[in-house]
Amino acid sequence: MTQKPNPLSSIKISGPIPAHLARAVIEETLRNAILDGRLPCGTAMRQQELASLFGVSRMPVREALRQLEAQSLLHVVTHKGAVVAPLIEDNSAETYGLRMLLESEALRLSIPFLTDADIAEADGLINALEQERDYAEIGRLNRLFHMALYGKAPNQRLLKLVEHGLNEEERFLRFNLEAMGLGETSQEDHRELLALVAQKKVDESILTLRNHLMRGMEVITTYLNGLDNKGAQ
Repeated sequence: MTQKPNPLSSIKISGPIPAHLARAVIEETLRNAILDGRLPCGTAMRQQELASLFGVSRMPVREALRQLEAQSLLHVVTHKGAVVAPLIEDNSAETYGLRMLLESEALRLSIPFLTDADIAEADGLINALEQERDYAEIGRLNRLFHMALYGKAPNQRLLKLVEHGLNEEERFLRFNLEAMGLGETSQEDHRELLALVAQKKVDESILTLRNHLMRGMEVITTYLNGLDNKGAQ
């Protein structure tokens, strides 16, 4: 029987990693491999195997895995340890409901501190999204656009929670966006949202953001239900 290739073999390490950078390097390397699909859902992240791969002790590996678990990129499974999390959870409606609360608050806190440079950055990301045809890159640009609007919120813990939700969405969009056909609608929403943010219209901006996220939730829920129905046939 032919053995399946180990997904970790897709990760290439160039030279020894300085001890003081080990945790950050491991975290970023694994994060990128999860986001771009080299480490697919369900892949086991065994500490000793990773320590050997990166040429480090298990301590920085353990710390990196904890960070990735906190970002919802890994789940801890009984008798299996840390594994790469699903692209999106079954409770997508609950996830989007939580995102509405967190992102609305982040936007509310951020708007008063946004500068013309921040608005220009967000506008540039919309322009890039309108031109981009690579679905993996679209997911990344979408995350960067939203974080450009939320990034001046002074609550750093809130921003981390927000970015974790956007990371989850980015992974999902990388592999499903083409089948869902979201592109043009998303940019119309983004342009409307940015125009209100630029005018410092906080309440109107939050309402537009919530409508945008609600539409996204409806499209994703419909898409996932369609997949479930196909699988049941």
